[in-house]
Amino acid sequence: MLGVDVGWSLHQRSSAACRLDWDRGSVGWTIRRFTAVAADRREALLATAGSHHLLAAAFDGPLRGDLGLIDTYRLAERRLSERAIREAIGKLAQSNSGNGRLLNAATNACADIVLGRGLIAAAEHAHRIHPQTVVEAFPNSFLGLMLADPAPLKGGRGKRSDRYYTALAKDGTLAALMQHHLPGRRVEQSFESVTNHDDRAALVCAITALGVARNDYVTVGDTDGWIILPPRDFIANWAQPLVAAWN
Repeated sequence: MLGVDVGWSLHQRSSAACRLDWDRGSVGWTIRRFTAVAADRREALLATAGSHHLLAAAFDGPLRGDLGLIDTYRLAERRLSERAIREAIGKLAQSNSGNGRLLNAATNACADIVLGRGLIAAAEHAHRIHPQTVVEAFPNSFLGLMLADPAPLKGGRGKRSDRYYTALAKDGTLAALMQHHLPGRRVEQSFESVTNHDDRAALVCAITALGVARNDYVTVGDTDGWIILPPRDFIANWAQPLVAAWN
């Protein structure tokens, strides 16, 4: 699996790629950060993916199968910005905003590199957007929808998604999700050991890709883009009625 946290800074390493590997006994990951400089982006993505055949790749940014620029307020974004979601875990930025357009362009560039290497499985999931298995992830919503009670985590220092990640790593939810997808494997690293914001996002994207490869996920969207979310069994009780209305 490959997960890519997409950034557009030419100076800061605000992007990260995570490759998730496993065998019969264990599962682990490799993470590398990079800038949006074309050569750095390409080298980091190809080095992280290596010669491995990927079952799926998930990108944290607006993604349509034709890798075209998206200049609309998409259904997926509207659904993940509904009042109940927005008040609980925050809203999703619009693809047709200034930052949304930058993120869309950077996401397309990353996806183009991964698709160009060719070593990626054919898409077989119901919500496929491309002949190969590339999907859109959104770590903030992915994590937030698994929180039993998001209210205590709404405020505080740092990014909200980092608070979500920390809580779900501490209470064992992330480890349980990994066991759900890859039962019987020992996780070689601890989720708590991943402390950088972009590294965490890339790892969550890789887990998002894993759900697609296992065909066990919830999604929201339409032909302008499907955002992949956790399996239904991992969606918190407060969010279950909302998710049921989308699918």
